[in-house]
Amino acid sequence: MFAEEIRKHLTEDIIPFWEKLQDKEYDGYYGVVDHELTVHPDADKGGILNSRILWFFSNCAAVLGSETYLKDAEYAYRMLRDHFLDPEYGGIYWSVTREGKPSDTQKHSYNQAFAIYGLSSYYGASGNDEAREIAMGLYRLVETYMKDDKGYLEAFTRDLKPASNEKLAEGTAAYRTMNSLLHLLEAYTELYRVTKDPDVRKSICFMLDIVAEHIYNPELQRLECFFDRDYRTLQDLHSYGHDIEASWLVERTLEILDDPAYTNKVKPLLISIMKNTLAKGFSGDYLYNDCTDGRQDRTAVWWVQAETTVALLNAYKNFPEEKGYYDKALRVWEFIKNNQIDRRPGCGEWKSEVLPDGTDRGLDLVNPWKCPYHNGRMCMEALKRLAD
Repeated sequence: MFAEEIRKHLTEDIIPFWEKLQDKEYDGYYGVVDHELTVHPDADKGGILNSRILWFFSNCAAVLGSETYLKDAEYAYRMLRDHFLDPEYGGIYWSVTREGKPSDTQKHSYNQAFAIYGLSSYYGASGNDEAREIAMGLYRLVETYMKDDKGYLEAFTRDLKPASNEKLAEGTAAYRTMNSLLHLLEAYTELYRVTKDPDVRKSICFMLDIVAEHIYNPELQRLECFFDRDYRTLQDLHSYGHDIEASWLVERTLEILDDPAYTNKVKPLLISIMKNTLAKGFSGDYLYNDCTDGRQDRTAVWWVQAETTVALLNAYKNFPEEKGYYDKALRVWEFIKNNQIDRRPGCGEWKSEVLPDGTDRGLDLVNPWKCPYHNGRMCMEALKRLAD
């Protein structure tokens, strides 16, 4: 029943909602749908959104076996190749206009990461060699311009000069962020899965060392979020959503890397992160957003619930002797069905944020950050685990 509901929600709600947003005139997908279900066709198209849609439909094609979904992915692929990719300096723009002209030309490692992620999955699903070459070119750009001896850098101008990091630093003076590193690791993992490139493998090992030695806080059993150049943490923040996501996403990296030494080094940290996050932030029905300076934000954020469901099902498969993970996953799914999914006719996408009393905060259903990546991935990852 659980798997049937998940599959039905993916194929009858999420996928049709996003297919309706294809921009038939200019390629890609419309960049904004507000809370009133009004499409804003002239809004800029964000690089992160476009790459996540590319990833989503590529994986729908691979998991569900439909050529239609691969054609859906092509809309995002052409937009990325023809308009987001800078022909002069390389790299992916932060955003373009509806017609595909550069709008915000900043180059950010987070944005490059999702382009690599989407392109790698598209190559894996389609066999398109051009997509593989673009992904490898972006990988080389990140390694050449966005990396120093201690790790990865974040914000750059169009011509790849260092810039201020407001987009990911969230009001801190962060030189590095856990968020960008986590998603670079995710992207490189997918690139390595489909290419088995030895240089990408070395980069993954480099990042896993950073996670274990600098990002993970062994005393607090969590990932720290914002850092100066030398990995001194800048804010007392426990991001429950990122930690619960990392608990299964980094494990996927370990599985694809298939290196016992790294598995032994990193997997115990992931288990501690998962258990600590549930102990600190799980209400019994959903996972809170975060805790800053000891103050909990109990908002139910859409992507946090998606990642919590995957992490709980992952723990259920990993620790069958520890009862309760499956039941917790079911309770989160019930919360999602009753509170997070927007049931208005013609929708089926998830509400961005719901307050503890169930009130919808009325935020956009689609914007440069709001996409089918987390909830769509939840459905596909859940189907894999529930099929075993």
